[in-house]
Amino acid sequence: MSRTDMSHNDELTQLTGGTALASDAWLDRYGDALMNTFGRPQRVLVRGEGCYVWDADGRRYLDMLGGLAVNALGHAHPLLVSAVTSQLATLGHVSNFFASPPQIALAERLLELLRPDVAGPASTARPADDVSDAAGRGTGPGTGRVFFTNSGTEANEAAFKIARRTGRTKVVAADGGFHGRTMGALAMTGKASIREPFEPLPGGVVHVPFADVDALRAAVDDETAAVVLEPVQGEAGVVPAPDGYLAAARQVTQEHGALLIIDEVQTGIGRVGHWFAHSADGVVPDVVTVAKGLGGGIPIGACIGLGEAADLLGPGSHGTTFGGNPVAAVAGLAVLHAIERDNLLDNVRTVGRHLADGVHALEHPLVDRVRGRGLLLGIGLTREVAPQVAAAALDAGIIVNPVNAGTIRLAPPLVLSTAQAEEFLAALPKVLDAVHATAEEADG
Repeated sequence: MSRTDMSHNDELTQLTGGTALASDAWLDRYGDALMNTFGRPQRVLVRGEGCYVWDADGRRYLDMLGGLAVNALGHAHPLLVSAVTSQLATLGHVSNFFASPPQIALAERLLELLRPDVAGPASTARPADDVSDAAGRGTGPGTGRVFFTNSGTEANEAAFKIARRTGRTKVVAADGGFHGRTMGALAMTGKASIREPFEPLPGGVVHVPFADVDALRAAVDDETAAVVLEPVQGEAGVVPAPDGYLAAARQVTQEHGALLIIDEVQTGIGRVGHWFAHSADGVVPDVVTVAKGLGGGIPIGACIGLGEAADLLGPGSHGTTFGGNPVAAVAGLAVLHAIERDNLLDNVRTVGRHLADGVHALEHPLVDRVRGRGLLLGIGLTREVAPQVAAAALDAGIIVNPVNAGTIRLAPPLVLSTAQAEEFLAALPKVLDAVHATAEEADG
């Protein structure tokens, strides 16, 4: 049936999963209508509930990817649905010529969550005599301001512009880091294969090996505007920063008057069992970027300036049409409330350990080790067969991500239960056995 053969009501019914077309029919339409930036989709998903989704053919899958660490509360969470529906029925979009209570409340809440229990190191982003704004607000750790965006890459673009406002142009980033695909964020991304086709990019970015303190010290000097790092490099295969690395980065940036920008787009909002991954290191950054899980599926991001970095962007220096709109902001408030109310940080730590221990306990010849923290885990494989493992898992009703050839990434909803983790662990051996047997046969 072509699109012109159906009524608008029929189309809307199909779009909401009421009477779905078969997957092949939707995929044909997808190929004709969307740019081929992602290749052919693996499935057409029509609805979700909790940690499960259903495709257009009626098959159920355990979602161990959570929309790439986005669906913090799973699918169709009642609190999120209620909050967004109520806000949309009240006030949807107003532009940033006006403010809304949800926008202000969410900014305050994020700043509260970032406030250290004890005072951390002071920022050196601005001259020593510039210590407060016109309202007399202090600029030490625990104070700050938020710029709302629609995504993680936009949050990192804002961070890049904050760095430039220091009057310096050099930025030090890490090999393997991923900060987004817009031009500034892409310039900071440490993956040549996705950077080089779009060069020349904004200049002044130097990449150093991740987790190498000596290399970082050698690269940062008095001309450096900022160092940008992830606490866990998700796109590199879920590689956590070693103990002491972020603290060393904080020290070296202070020594040279540079900003420390921590990219928490994937790791923030409870993903690793803390509100923010860097907090476990006792580090107070100058800028933190978040997105993904903050909206629970509603697009939102935030660039958060702390201390003196909060004031580096002023009127006219940056902007956004949709960032911080009331619907996205109330979604963020609902997510933060649910995480706190339902003790999901504890759940992340408990279920994350259960998953990691369970995968290790399999002692499967295809599994090397498990990396990561909380519910951001990478199953390192002994062979570069991650795409085959992900395909076999999907056939078995499990969604995972082959983040690179040798690693399977898990980033399930923060509401994942121990029973659902056991469901995954029970299915995994058969998946691994099938791929391992095929690889062995190929080796002769």
